[in-house]
Amino acid sequence: MLLMAALIFGFMWLRTPSAEELAAKKAEQEQAELAQRELAEKQARESMTADTLSATELASVIPTVKQVGIADSTGTISYKVNGVDLTLTGDNISGTVAAADTVIAYANLAKNDFNGLTLVQSKAAVANLREAISNASRFQTFARYLNGEEQEVTLQNDLISVDFSTKGAQIARATLKDYINYLSPDSANVVAFGPYSHFNFAFNSSTQRFETDSFYFQPVVENDSTVLMKLDLGKGAEWGIRYTLPAGSYVLSMEVVQKNMQEIIPPSVASIDFNVDQTLARNEEGRTFEQRNSALFYKFVGDSPDDLSAQGEDKEELNQDIKWIAFKNQFFSTIFIPRTSFSTALVQSKALDKDPYYVKYMNAETTMDYSSTSENPIAIDIFIGPNLYPLLSDLDDTLSPDEDLDLTRVIPLGWSIFRWISTLIIIPVFTFLNGFISNYGLIILLLTIFIKIILFPFTYKSFMSQAKMRVLQPEIKAINEKYPGQENAMTRQQKTMELYSRAGASPFSGCLPMLLQMPILVAMFWFFPSCIELRGESFLWAHNLAAPDYIFTLPFTIPWYGNHVSLFCLMMTVVNIIYTRINMQNQPGGDAMPGMKWMMYLMPVMFLFFFNDYASGLSYYYFLSLLFTIIQTWVFRKCINQDKVRQKMMENAKKPRKKSGLLARLEEAQRQQQAAMREMQKGKKR
Repeated sequence: MLLMAALIFGFMWLRTPSAEELAAKKAEQEQAELAQRELAEKQARESMTADTLSATELASVIPTVKQVGIADSTGTISYKVNGVDLTLTGDNISGTVAAADTVIAYANLAKNDFNGLTLVQSKAAVANLREAISNASRFQTFARYLNGEEQEVTLQNDLISVDFSTKGAQIARATLKDYINYLSPDSANVVAFGPYSHFNFAFNSSTQRFETDSFYFQPVVENDSTVLMKLDLGKGAEWGIRYTLPAGSYVLSMEVVQKNMQEIIPPSVASIDFNVDQTLARNEEGRTFEQRNSALFYKFVGDSPDDLSAQGEDKEELNQDIKWIAFKNQFFSTIFIPRTSFSTALVQSKALDKDPYYVKYMNAETTMDYSSTSENPIAIDIFIGPNLYPLLSDLDDTLSPDEDLDLTRVIPLGWSIFRWISTLIIIPVFTFLNGFISNYGLIILLLTIFIKIILFPFTYKSFMSQAKMRVLQPEIKAINEKYPGQENAMTRQQKTMELYSRAGASPFSGCLPMLLQMPILVAMFWFFPSCIELRGESFLWAHNLAAPDYIFTLPFTIPWYGNHVSLFCLMMTVVNIIYTRINMQNQPGGDAMPGMKWMMYLMPVMFLFFFNDYASGLSYYYFLSLLFTIIQTWVFRKCINQDKVRQKMMENAKKPRKKSGLLARLEEAQRQQQAAMREMQKGKKR
């Protein structure tokens, strides 16, 4: 091995080039690079020599300026686009053309006189003038607005501030004044639309397709609440978008206004495209629930709202009239509501799982009816605001008195039965309490008490059923001892059912009250994470009841739990374990089921993992609900005398009692099964 290593290193040393060889190789490489540069410059000179304006191109300049230029009061026509600044007075044309980092007089360019310019500069000048002529032919009078200076105009009221860009006459950003972005280090307000969001109109002439985001519009502030973005297309033709933001409203009105557009757009063009792209920014501390509750919603005319999948990527082609399309974040939405409808649409959404600042990308490509002869062919109301149930409910009557818009459907409240409970009971009570109390922790407390009062009859019924079953344990034990073994299973069960019937007890009577309580518990599960009123509201150590109440961060990550500790969730879990222990003691034979104990205690631990990343308001409510249930159980135990319950049951057993249909059917089934078993035993003996 040593010999082999010595041979290798010796060979490498002998093959190492000398300093003279390295210098010669470097000089050879530099000479090759110089030759390549000279060849490239030669090719550029040859190309530049051939790249000059033809007589036909020069002859088209004056007609082009006359066609697409803007005339002032003196009759002088100017055309400015792509660094080309030309002025036509009579038949005399003058001006300059951008030439890379300098300009050249049009008179010199017309004579192909590039004296003093480099090859790159002269080539750029020819390309710019050629592009200006091409754009005029392609876009007609729209070409004058292909270049300009981007400006912003602002409309605002006490709720929202909307900035409009002259580039495309679209919304640059919409800022909600009453809501804070909790990811922003400087506590900036929520930007509900923008900056990575935009929309545009696109329509066709006989030869060309025009997209409004390609043009620079002229802003005209008509009053404090209205701004008009317009294009003066010459010969009396105008096209523009008028925005109106009323006082005290989250609804922005957008109207297409036009005059004499039939001179440019043929009357045969019957549709216009309206395209929207929006990248939903994060506004909340808890990403999991914010992303889960961000989705694209839409509503067909005369139908119920629907939505794309909130997970992964989804796309739908909508081939019937659409009443509205909503780009919904967890607590904020941008909803486009045309006053007629969208004819068709292609909608899609994509989850941005790896982006730390954005949760979803959404897009809608729609088509609407259009007429170039109408002065107001398109009108769209744009709601940009919070997902507040009373607010969205009121908009139904304001924006569409003829058809229910169902805008509240963007708020996730669960299946229909849970939604009815939320809309008919929970939200009205919550709103009522909010009118008198400003502390939302106290409101949740009172709401919990109110729900417990409603559920009290069911809770009492369930506890009484458990008490009766506990009282009958000695009799049930005696039956089990009298009829032991698997061969007496049917007799044992029959005697037990007879005991229940005589005493007026039922093993199922405690289940029904619990089942009746479940819809309310599930409705609350949907309500609290969707309740924007809790957003930013603090209570005790929780600074935001709509986000997890993390009290500290672990130095490691626990699978399915994370590295944050939510105190309300932890308290809920502890109380849930205590409640499970008490509930098992209340159940008949609870101590005789050791195999079930660990499963019962497993559920609270699972809830700890499940709810750790949920809104602290939800964990706080479940904590209160379980705590009140424990208190109710303790009060019931103190107030209910089991001896009296037993005495009353014994009295009931002496009275003639009509069997219920269910119990009679169960006993009949048992008798039939016993008869079948006896026949089987006889067959075995034979």
